[in-house]
Amino acid sequence: MAGHMVGADTAGPTAPDAATVRDRLAEQASVIRSIMDGPGVDQAVQVAGRIVQALRAGGKVIFFGNGGSSMDAGHLSAELMGRFAFDRPSLPAVSLPDATAALTAVANDYGYEDVFARQVLGIGAAGDVVIGLSTSGNSANVVRALEAAAAAGMYTVALTGSHGGKVAGVVDTCIQVPSDSTPRVQEACMHLGHTICEMVEAAMFRKSEN
Repeated sequence: MAGHMVGADTAGPTAPDAATVRDRLAEQASVIRSIMDGPGVDQAVQVAGRIVQALRAGGKVIFFGNGGSSMDAGHLSAELMGRFAFDRPSLPAVSLPDATAALTAVANDYGYEDVFARQVLGIGAAGDVVIGLSTSGNSANVVRALEAAAAAGMYTVALTGSHGGKVAGVVDTCIQVPSDSTPRVQEACMHLGHTICEMVEAAMFRKSEN
């Protein structure tokens, strides 16, 4: 008879419990503490400063990544384009994965490895800030786009995991989250991304007292 048999020594499903929630929160807290004790703090300040410099010079910020990182790219772009902590004018930020027609056209005509590089070269300019998100640091399309941006005179940033991957040798600033867990890296990247957006907003505009 076809099918799968569960042996007596095989653990079955486990019910959701509070211990799992506490464990995951503790893991993330540990990662954040490690970032605080490492170079990530100064790197985040540096990236925020370069974004402010680019925006004041008429430039833009370009974000991209794959899968969950593509959603994070859109999220961070929206924080600048819309607002973060208070009402103020919009800031020029772009999330390349959101351009579905361009992404699929380039993937179809040139290959998936070029979906971000071609967009970067199409809309980017020297002095812009380009931020690639890759948990492994080895996503071919992210690496290729960062290489293209660097060659074109853009300031390049990677948000990635503990090993840095190939992007570490390509970008101007590589913020490496000290974790090998994909969820913990993604969560920490969003924490850093939010804080960078907060610093940029505060540097660009005076908060209204009304």
